[in-house]
Parts: sequence; structure tokens; C-alpha cells
Amino acid sequence: MSTQRRAAVLGSPIAHSLSPVLHRAAYGELGLVDWTYDLFDVDEAALPGFIAGLGPEWAGLSLTMPLKRAVIPLLDEISETAASVEAVNTVICTDDGRRVGDNTDIPGMVAALRERGIEQVESAAILGAGATASSALAALARICTGEVVAYVRSEARAAEMRQWGERLDVEVRTADWADAERALSAPLVIATTPAGTTDALSKAVPERPATLFDVLYDPWPTALAARWSGYGGAVVSGLDLLVHQAVLQVEQMTGRSPAPLDVMRKAGEHALDGR
Repeated sequence: MSTQRRAAVLGSPIAHSLSPVLHRAAYGELGLVDWTYDLFDVDEAALPGFIAGLGPEWAGLSLTMPLKRAVIPLLDEISETAASVEAVNTVICTDDGRRVGDNTDIPGMVAALRERGIEQVESAAILGAGATASSALAALARICTGEVVAYVRSEARAAEMRQWGERLDVEVRTADWADAERALSAPLVIATTPAGTTDALSKAVPERPATLFDVLYDPWPTALAARWSGYGGAVVSGLDLLVHQAVLQVEQMTGRSPAPLDVMRKAGEHALDGR
């Protein structure tokens, strides 16, 4: 009987994903020679067929955009963490054939901050209002004792962030993106916007910045992160987030703990250096 186990990352587009590099590095370090981790370009239309076709050799899936919400109706169960933001980035295939969804982005954010000594903050600022911003709010629900200010470009986005705040029991105040420079004086700034969006803010970094969590990792550093670290501020990168959420995925999929964080990070850094 074959002992092969399979896992993969799904999304569209997906060719850029670092997940195979991270998971394969973990398998190598853990001695899981019969495990494979692949990537598949799967959009929302193709997702039901892919899930239905998973055989008993499958251990789990990593999901990226645009599948994190689309997968929910296809699963037998989702965790409270995934339900809190209506987003699943991890599917575990159980021995009895069930498909269970989880979200490791949220605890991954918390773990990445904890690694830098950030256990709790009195207030925070979020730049942006997309899907990653809601995960950031969920992470802040665990570590922020006071107000979170979200800087957004439209009233519709502002209303969404306030609704997420109510749902996650986080005190959220919204502000216009035109005033985003004010965010940079917060004890913790989480930048969740696409590449280039925060470049103009780099000139406004205070002389003694606190902590910046910039969810981007390629290209790195961003202009904001470079200026921030240049002034001596603490910077948590998108690679930190990617590695910490992947650690949790590896542990859930393989049942082996702890996953080799340092080995996975070094593999990710090496892959990015080669791009």
C-alpha cells in the first residue's frame, strides 16, 4: 500500500506562490520523503470539481485568492477563526474523508508579531481595507487593547471596516486615505495595500517609528519598510507572515510539531533572492 501523501496550493494566478518552497523545505527537514506539495492554477469555477476529485492520499490544501471565500460552501466544517473573517486559507483532509477549513493567516500574524516582541499594543493603524485588512483586524482583536484606525479610500470601504470591527469586537475608527500619514505615529502600523500604494508615505515616517507590519514581500523592502528600518523602527515583513502561517499549515497537515520555522524562512529568502 502506498504511503504517499499529497498537498498543494490553489489559486489563480498561482505561479508566483512561495508556498511550495516553504512546505517542501519543511518536508525535507522533517524527513517526510513520501510527501509532495504542488501548485495548481484553479479559479472559482474549477474549485468544486477539484475538491470533489481529492482522493485518500490528500492531506490538505493551501488556498490563496480568489478561493478563500468561494471554498466555504464546499467544506464539511470551518473553524471559528475562519468563520470570524469568512475566509479559509487552509483545508485539512481528515482520515474519515471530511474537508475542514481553517485560517492560519490570523494566528500567523500574531505569531510573526510575537517573534518581534510585540505581545500587546494600546492602539494600532491599518492601511487599506481589503481581505487582508479584515484578517489584520482579527489579529488585532487578540493583541490590541484600544482603538484601531483604518485609513481607506472610500466610504463603502470605511463602512466595511466598521462592520468588521463590530463583528470582531474591535474598536474601529475610519479615516480618509488622504490623512494616512497620521497612521505612521501609531504603536503598530499594518500595511495591507498592493505594491506601490504606500511609497508616497515613506517621506512622512517619524524619526522614532515604532513597529511596521508590511504584508508585502516581493519586491522587498518596500519604500515604506526601507525608510522605517532606516530610522530604527521594527519591521515585520510579508515573508514573516507567509512563513508563520505556513508553519501552522504544515503542523496541521502532517501532524508533526513544531514545523521547522527557520529552515522554511531561509528557503523563502533564498527563493526571493533568486527572482
